[in-house]
Amino acid sequence: AVGFVVIYKSTQVLSFAQPALVVTGAYFVAYFGFTLGWNFWVALGLAVLIAIGVGLTVERAALRPMIGKPVFSVAILTIGLDVAIRTVINDLIGVDFLGVGSPWLGQWDWGGAFIRHAQVATIVITIVLVIAVMAFFQYSRLGLAMRAAAFDQEVALAQGISVAVVFAVAWGMAGGLAAVAGMLIGTGFAGVSAGTAFVALKALPAIVVGGIDSLPGALVGSLIVGMAEAYAATYQAGNFDFLGASFSQVVPWLVMFVVLLVRPYGLFGTKEVERV
Repeated sequence: AVGFVVIYKSTQVLSFAQPALVVTGAYFVAYFGFTLGWNFWVALGLAVLIAIGVGLTVERAALRPMIGKPVFSVAILTIGLDVAIRTVINDLIGVDFLGVGSPWLGQWDWGGAFIRHAQVATIVITIVLVIAVMAFFQYSRLGLAMRAAAFDQEVALAQGISVAVVFAVAWGMAGGLAAVAGMLIGTGFAGVSAGTAFVALKALPAIVVGGIDSLPGALVGSLIVGMAEAYAATYQAGNFDFLGASFSQVVPWLVMFVVLLVRPYGLFGTKEVERV
C-alpha cells in the first residue's frame, strides 16, 4: 500500500504494476534464500536491489516517455506492465509454493492467545517503513521536489526540478518497498506462489479507503480492510453460507465501495476543490 502511495504522491499516477513488483521481490527472496540456501538477510537485500532495478527499468523504458501525458493513459499502461511482469515471474515460480526461509518461525503464548513472531515482525517493519517514507517526503529536498512535481509537472520543470529523476526515484522506492512486502507476505503464508500478486492487489482498496495520497491513510486503510476480511471469514461460516465460501475476499472491495460513496477522497486523503 505504501508503494502505491509513493508513486501517486510523486507522479499523480495510480500504478497498477505494484502487485507485479511485489511478486518479483518475493520470488527472488525465495530463490536466493530457499532455492540457493543463502542467508535470509542477504537474499532479502539482493531481492530489494533487483526489485529497485525492475522499477527503474520499467520507469525508464515505458513511463518516462509518458511524462506530460494524461495520467489515465499512464495508469492504463501500468496495467499492461503488471500483466507482462507477472507472466514472466509466474512462469519462474511454477505451480508450487516457494519457501522464503523466514527467520520468524516461533510464536508467543499470551494467556492462550498465540501470536506468531512473523506477525509482530510485519507490524514493526511496516511502522518503521511508513515513518521513514513520511520523513523523506516531509523533510528531504528530494521528497519536496517529488511532491512539487506531482502537483504540477510543468511548473516543477520551470523551477528546475527534474521530473525524470522524480519518476525514477518514485519507481525505485516502490520497487524496494514491494520486495519487502513480498517477503512479508511469503513469511505470513506458506511461501511465495503465483497468487502472491493477488494478495498484494488487496492494497488497492486499502489505499482508497485510507486516502490515495496519505501514507498514514495507507496504514489505517490496510488495517480496516484486513480486519473486515478477517471478521467476514470468521463469522460468515454457519451464518451466511449462501454468500459463498470465498465471500470474505470480496469484503475489502465492498468496504472500498462504501467509503467512496461517503468520502470519495478517502478517510485521510486530500479533498480536491476545483473552481468551475
